[in-house]
Amino acid sequence: MFPLAKSSIPRDISFALAHLILAVGLVACLPSKRPRSQEVTGESVILIGEEPAHLARLPAASAPVRLRNRYLPDPSAEAFVEGRDFVFDASSGTIRRTPGSRIPDFRTNSLHGKEDFDHSKFPGFGNTGFFVFVDYQHPPESTWPVQRSQADLLPRAVAKLAKGGPFRIVAYGDSITAGGDATRPEWIFWNRWAEGLRNRHPGSEVTILNGATGGDSTVQGLQRLQAKVLDQKPDLVLIGFGMNDHNRGGVPIPQFEENLREMIRRIRESNGAEVMLFSAFPPNPKWKFGSHRMEEYAAATARVAQETRAAYADVHGNWLTWSARKKPEDLLGNNINHPNDFGHWLYFRVLEACGL
Repeated sequence: MFPLAKSSIPRDISFALAHLILAVGLVACLPSKRPRSQEVTGESVILIGEEPAHLARLPAASAPVRLRNRYLPDPSAEAFVEGRDFVFDASSGTIRRTPGSRIPDFRTNSLHGKEDFDHSKFPGFGNTGFFVFVDYQHPPESTWPVQRSQADLLPRAVAKLAKGGPFRIVAYGDSITAGGDATRPEWIFWNRWAEGLRNRHPGSEVTILNGATGGDSTVQGLQRLQAKVLDQKPDLVLIGFGMNDHNRGGVPIPQFEENLREMIRRIRESNGAEVMLFSAFPPNPKWKFGSHRMEEYAAATARVAQETRAAYADVHGNWLTWSARKKPEDLLGNNINHPNDFGHWLYFRVLEACGL
């Protein structure tokens, strides 16, 4: 055996060096730090008189809260001033108008205070001119959206996006899918989603077609399927029905489910396209024509997706999680059953979490 060589490093320095190496190793093994806060941009709020309105998340301590009259920052946007236009209560995460505020007062909206209302009797209804949009930071969370990746149910889409080249999507459904109350086409949820796909798969040529028709239920969806979907030869079809099916006198759930199954069957048999279903959020509970059973139609949509092995995006559940602290009016562009720009962002985030 060869004799061990004596170290030329002094003993005290050797111990110091060993401790330094150990410390570096321990730091390397520590989990990466979570961000101190997450940013919310353009959360929509309706303010009624001087009543407090809740933000969806409790803002981080000492974080600034910024209000404006446009969804996203814009040079033409009017910024509202704390103390002059609004009062912010950090402990409760609420905002309220001041007596002389420049923020619109929802008490002047034609539907304010109306119960079981028929919107057709109130010309000019809608919330677009009444929103204030809020930017703020809140403590980080890892539980929203609650949406499992659907990539395993969309193998052809995954492979084709990875390969590059043309990739064609049809967005099919009712007026929500048609873009109802999005103030710009690029803010419609499926347009934002398609843009995200283009960014993640720069070799692909992603196109998305609006095949939706306002007022349609799954009954009309089946009637229009050939022209609006099958003739377009899509690779992926995004299907969102339920809002009109669920209305009073609408489509019973067993028929709703069968209509969705038939759409999926015909799409797959036509050219092998894959399908992603998504649920809808609850409309304004004060609206006369809603059955207010949207949770049942959302559950039915999820059942059909599971039975047919179609992908599923849980808009309904994630909408409820986000809106738990908010009034229905805060997220409704038409004050009935259309998401506003921020509501379209919520849809987009759920689709984004599906993993393509």
